[in-house]
Amino acid sequence: MSTAEGPAPGLPVRMPRPRQPGRHRRPETLTTPEGAPALVLAVPGTPSPAIRSLAEEIVSIARIELAGLDPRVGYVDGDGDEYPSLESVLAQAATERGTDSPAAIVVPLLAGPEPSVMRRLRQAVMDSRSAAEVTDVLGPHPLLAEALHVRLSEANLARADRARLFTVATAADGIILATVGGEEAVQAAGVTGLLLAARLAVPVLPAALDIEGSIAEAADQLRSSGSLTLALAPYVVGPEVAPEVLHDAGKEAGCSAADALGPYPAIGKLVVAKYTTALGIPQSPEGAPMP
Repeated sequence: MSTAEGPAPGLPVRMPRPRQPGRHRRPETLTTPEGAPALVLAVPGTPSPAIRSLAEEIVSIARIELAGLDPRVGYVDGDGDEYPSLESVLAQAATERGTDSPAAIVVPLLAGPEPSVMRRLRQAVMDSRSAAEVTDVLGPHPLLAEALHVRLSEANLARADRARLFTVATAADGIILATVGGEEAVQAAGVTGLLLAARLAVPVLPAALDIEGSIAEAADQLRSSGSLTLALAPYVVGPEVAPEVLHDAGKEAGCSAADALGPYPAIGKLVVAKYTTALGIPQSPEGAPMP
């Protein structure tokens, strides 16, 4: 029996764990609010086992970032049980949660704006008759510049760390930032391109994979300004374009190409950041939800 002065003698007293001060303090775990809508990852492109695996890896990262999350995957071009369409996933979420409040928050798996995909995505939300909210695309963001840097370094096209006193013989002195989504995507990619240029200390030019001649024009412009060794950095997560498109773009530019962003941890973190922002949870300057 407890008293006003405290617990009765002999009962264990649960003391709060002291927070470790300073930079080595353990981060507090953020938990999804009770009754929160589902997070629906909207995956573009033609569904395939490789794309499903990528989406599942990103969802796994999201679960680690946000405890209690209810993540689901809907394919913009999906159909059937193996690759459920975005419309069917949203309809299921609405059935489970009701329609009075948002049943789902839809996060497009897109690094930059792709108008045609976003139109189809919003149409799927309307067709599902669910109270779902659609977030912005993932970029531009410093975490995407970090991911691009890592992919270039993995392909030996950039130093992993500018501060280290070693060089990579194949490091590029000019980067083509290849995006998809026309001129709107090129302009948006330019912001991340500036962040990437600051990290690498080399010029970075965005170009569109879906505009004829855009990649070759960017390559010519870089070479005319003095860049001798170019590299193609795909500013796409992966599902947006077929692998042969990136291969052909590298040939068009006459240079080597890094891999697409893929399931890099920053992608999962940005997916969660878009979701929590929609819920009104404050974000840190690095884009992480704040407890």
